[in-house]
Amino acid sequence: MGASSSNTPRRFDSVALTEFAQALFSAAGLNQERAESVARLLVLTDMMGRTTHGLAQCKNYLDQIARADMPATGEFSVIKDTGSTIVLDGGYLPGLWLVEKAMQLGFERLPEHGVVTFSIRRSHHIGCLAALLKQATDRGYYAMLLSSGPHGKYVAPYGGTEALFSPNPIGIGFPSSTFPVLIDTSASITTVSMTREKANAGELFEHPWLLDSAGKPTRDARVLEKTEPRGTLMLLGGAESGHKGFGMALMVEALTQGLSGYGRKDAPTKWGASVYLQLIDPNAFAGLEAFTEQMDFLIDACHANAPINPEAPVRLPGEQADRNIATAQSQGVPLSEATLEILRQCAKTLNVNDSILNKS
Repeated sequence: MGASSSNTPRRFDSVALTEFAQALFSAAGLNQERAESVARLLVLTDMMGRTTHGLAQCKNYLDQIARADMPATGEFSVIKDTGSTIVLDGGYLPGLWLVEKAMQLGFERLPEHGVVTFSIRRSHHIGCLAALLKQATDRGYYAMLLSSGPHGKYVAPYGGTEALFSPNPIGIGFPSSTFPVLIDTSASITTVSMTREKANAGELFEHPWLLDSAGKPTRDARVLEKTEPRGTLMLLGGAESGHKGFGMALMVEALTQGLSGYGRKDAPTKWGASVYLQLIDPNAFAGLEAFTEQMDFLIDACHANAPINPEAPVRLPGEQADRNIATAQSQGVPLSEATLEILRQCAKTLNVNDSILNKS
């Protein structure tokens, strides 16, 4: 892990980085379990290569804790529990920890029920869906994780010009004998985080992935928040087939807000999430061995498919993340200078030792 140019991310030991992040969240008031959960999952997100949702989110989360918009203490409540279906009210507690707790409860119940489903209202931001899904796939389970932000309006319904939906991410994970397939997509083509990154850097998107206030496709990231009237994120399917993304957005809203009984109708103002989580044990169906054989065959068929570009063979979602994790474990977790500066600021504010950030 030698020195590199300022444009190249520096790499850090994952264990030391997790301990540092945990110290930040502990100093902010989270107990050991919650601080460790959030820190570990943020570091894993960076290890996977999803940098917008990794440690770069620390300041956002810590600011939310300082304002009590993400409470440091308190417990979630169970609204309804039938054994195989559970509705939780998260009270805006840390979303990564909250979903992890739900998953742990689901894992305990899967041997009896085979399928366990959660609908969670008033969670805080749940970060990178793929990082959470990996906990299920590592245990041989199929998982589906959906999230919506009923406070946020960034995506217009198909044919409209006024923002109504959040990007409404959709995550699906399943195991194979080689690597977990981790699908992390959304009803919009791009995300709010990526758009803000482009806008702040004064960069254009390579493709017209947004709509201006008149509903015309544009590459200008500034239309989302830096112009008036504001534009919107383009739905998956684009100007020609955005009805597909529209349908996905409606599905996510129904599963996350409809089933939890809390959503846009309640006009929340806090940054938070409504969440749908479903865990499936293949052994409750034809069995894990049969499931794995089928998925392995499918993966092999995808890999064997003649590529458009011989130098870019077909790659499955989650495959690169698996490689990135292996690289991060052997060479260190890559962090950009921008993220390092965020972490230094957080450490200074909370009086946490940041010597780990000076090592490379």
